Amino acid sequence: MATALPDLKLLRIFVSVVRHQGFANAQRELNLSTSAISTYMSQLEAALGIVLCHRGRGGFSLTSKGELFHQETLRLLAEMDGFEQYAAALKGELRGTLNLGVIDSTVGDRALPLAEAIGAYSQEHPAVHLHLSVSSPYELQLGVQDNRLDLAIGAFSTRMSGLVYQPLYREQHWLYCSNRHPLYHERRIPEQVITQQRMVGRGYWSQAELARHGFKHSAATVESMEAQLILVLSGAYIGYLPEHYAQAWADKGDLRVLSPATFGYQAPFSMITRRGRSREPLIQTFRDLLKAQLVPA
Repeated sequence: MATALPDLKLLRIFVSVVRHQGFANAQRELNLSTSAISTYMSQLEAALGIVLCHRGRGGFSLTSKGELFHQETLRLLAEMDGFEQYAAALKGELRGTLNLGVIDSTVGDRALPLAEAIGAYSQEHPAVHLHLSVSSPYELQLGVQDNRLDLAIGAFSTRMSGLVYQPLYREQHWLYCSNRHPLYHERRIPEQVITQQRMVGRGYWSQAELARHGFKHSAATVESMEAQLILVLSGAYIGYLPEHYAQAWADKGDLRVLSPATFGYQAPFSMITRRGRSREPLIQTFRDLLKAQLVPA
């Protein structure tokens, strides 16, 4: 290497380019032209003495050394951000950006006072910039794993290595059909009749997870609760929904719970952080504040 440590600006540009898979896609985030980004990337490669990525008509891709350098860069930048936050905390103030992720359709869940926690956090630490994203459980875990997210909240049926899962509460799910479905007006429906219906599965469920909920296969797949609700309301499918999310439609008679004694489950919600990062001031402060807001079960 020509230098022991490249300019941090170059490292952040590199991470942005990789995240957006190309120079053109990274323009908006970096507020730079593609030619400027190309120049900075060339400077970084010259400083390192290695080729980090292939770019051209074949598309953007990292070299094998570029992959390794990218992982180490993510680790380094996370540590630098944590150090800056720690230095600010020593002065009695929190600064920086807190990247928070959550699964969809939680805003109406009284068991998760996320809006209240964010409001209190913002009032206590006005210098902190909050970035909130909504995504699937799988994407949330990936985001925390590669430091795009500092903290995430959701129900994670499968777990990834390198993450810490802190239990929060359990979300009740029931199996629903709509008033357009043939089973809506039936009573005492046999279990085998229900399991033969066209059912909506989750894209992030494994076959084993689907079986745990009583079904061998699904006739449709979704990635969000809103999509699940739409398909169930269509009358063409049955599917699981969180009780708090479906309640408004159930109260109107648009939805009905099917055989609650047999079909139903509780999804354990957790707050996740990357191992080794949970004590960073921005993360720890928000985590403690949210836990204080939780209503005891």
